[in-house]
Amino acid sequence: MSTKYKATTTEDGYFITITTVGWIDIFTRLNQKYVIINALQHCQQNKGLEIYAYCIMSSHIHILCKATNGFILSDVIQDFKKFTAKKIIQTIIDEPESRREWLLDYFQKACEHLKREQQYKVWQDGYHAELVYSNSFIKEKINYIHTNPVKDKIVALPEDYYFSSARNYSGLENDLDIVLLELFLI
Repeated sequence: MSTKYKATTTEDGYFITITTVGWIDIFTRLNQKYVIINALQHCQQNKGLEIYAYCIMSSHIHILCKATNGFILSDVIQDFKKFTAKKIIQTIIDEPESRREWLLDYFQKACEHLKREQQYKVWQDGYHAELVYSNSFIKEKINYIHTNPVKDKIVALPEDYYFSSARNYSGLENDLDIVLLELFLI
């Protein structure tokens, strides 16, 4: 796989997008959003992940972040995807889900072309990572991340969307702590 859009370094900031196979809307359920929140918290505490902005949309996640303490971001993302895929499937199986059979069937069929043996595939191969190269890039990406739910007409204001760091930047309650970039606290 090409490394053009992979975060292969440590200590560099990246804008990352991780997408479900077929753009399936799996993160419409609160329990699935908390799978992501809990996994991100784990990566922050145990894998050197430093998050500056994020948003959990229905079929994808945006994160502005970097790996610290000698961790390599591509390894952190790989572990994150592997863990969350298993947890998402387990949540579909264990908790109420009206689309259970359809989702499990879809994620199972997504494995049919794979060379390795795998029962379910939740995430698209790889992820999209863009290296942070300037303050204007950071500002552009944070704005993009925070206005995603507004563009999708989920909320009227970015800070009204609970599963986004727009709340952190607005001084509102949020389950995921991030590193606020003072550049945007003007």
